Amino acid sequence: MIFVVNYLFLIIMLLISIAFLTLLERKILSYTQLRKGPNKVGFMGLLQPFSDGVKLFFKEQVNLIFFNYIIYLFSPIFMFMISLFIWSIYPYMISMINFNYGILFFLCCSGLNVYGLLLCGWSSNSNYSLLGSLRGIAQVISYEVSLVMIVICYMIFTYGFDLIKLMNYQYYVWFIFFSLPLFFCWLC
Repeated sequence: MIFVVNYLFLIIMLLISIAFLTLLERKILSYTQLRKGPNKVGFMGLLQPFSDGVKLFFKEQVNLIFFNYIIYLFSPIFMFMISLFIWSIYPYMISMINFNYGILFFLCCSGLNVYGLLLCGWSSNSNYSLLGSLRGIAQVISYEVSLVMIVICYMIFTYGFDLIKLMNYQYYVWFIFFSLPLFFCWLC
């Protein structure tokens, strides 16, 4: 029972933090463009993400003519669930899943999101949607190759695939100071 409560707490806090990160992004973009940004809903626009969510729930859905309805609606849910699986292995105070191959699980789950993109484009039965999803897949795969190479170097540093071991190795000195070239590869 405590596992379910921890997981629900993690999901709720993750969704709220994403909502406020999008608000922060919108505020920063508005200030760089010399305008005020979202400031109408609540104090300084703090309720703007929640009003956007309510608006999206009640928005009218536009259906395509020839599309596979079940797969078209299932693929974003699939991508969202895979992203939540990745958060379940993250080591924090009360870790939900602790196993020795956490880094490999992270890499496998991040690679599975490609299938959600493919299903979105393919199930719409539109050539342009399929081409857009293939372009997105190509971008994700190209970024994942560099991510895997960087993560493999850190796995060699820690002699294992465990996220807790990776975190413990960086207790006194972060790996950024030992491997500046890898850090700059990650930034690029």
